[in-house]
Amino acid sequence: MTDGDRGADTGLVWFITGCSTGFGRDLARCVLECGYRAVVTARRPEVLEEFAASGRALILKLDVTDPAQVGAAVTAAEERFGRIDVLVNNAGIGYFAAVEESEEAEVRRMFEINVFGLGRMTQAVLPGMRARRGGFIVNLSSLAGVSSGPGLGYYVATKHAVEGLSGSLAREVEPLGIRVIVVEPSAFRTDWAGRSASESAVRIEDYAATAGLRREQLRALSGKQPGDPRRAARAIVEAVRSPNPPRHLPLGNAAYDIGTAHLESVLADFRAGEAVARAADSPKE
Repeated sequence: MTDGDRGADTGLVWFITGCSTGFGRDLARCVLECGYRAVVTARRPEVLEEFAASGRALILKLDVTDPAQVGAAVTAAEERFGRIDVLVNNAGIGYFAAVEESEEAEVRRMFEINVFGLGRMTQAVLPGMRARRGGFIVNLSSLAGVSSGPGLGYYVATKHAVEGLSGSLAREVEPLGIRVIVVEPSAFRTDWAGRSASESAVRIEDYAATAGLRREQLRALSGKQPGDPRRAARAIVEAVRSPNPPRHLPLGNAAYDIGTAHLESVLADFRAGEAVARAADSPKE
């Protein structure tokens, strides 16, 4: 970053979850390089040593599934910096399995992190943002939150939940001066597919050509994805800086191309069924 990147908005205080790797780590770097103050969190804060030297960083232990840790982290952030202006709900995990192969305990764990953890963090910071009539909630969704594919059914379900929750939240808080941005990346060069995404021990041969093949493709692509997380981090910062922040922020060529193709397909289905849809209402009296 150059001096030109630093401006009056460097007073913003960012709170980022899941900073041990991937988007969270690169975003924390970008935010601090831009001159902002940041609360940098992870379940294992010892992996965040690179941020310790910055006087603008507060490093905290945080497991978003633990209500006590969430409350303590938000309190510590507000005591240190006075407020939280930007919450980035980045913490999340993946899970590879056909729907029938999926193990309930693993699915529930993923929902606890990807959906309920995100909601818990959001609820914790909103009182301060409402009091100040301003702030940003940035929720990390995925291309999977817009479109669907084999082998990721329950992961896709968590991201669709993030999309729906974010949409309702935006309608509730935008009149209060709080903006909601949903980030929808395609494949980026993080270790999501290589380390943070687990997979079912169950294998059903009938799904080898669909869910099984997709799992193999995702593992093989790990570390070779086209998306650059550093560029993604800068795009998120720029979205927050924008005078008219977008509600949806697709990142990556695939996110844009596949996402728009999916939306156009849904629109075509709706239009093809218009007569049936309209005929389902009771006749007007």
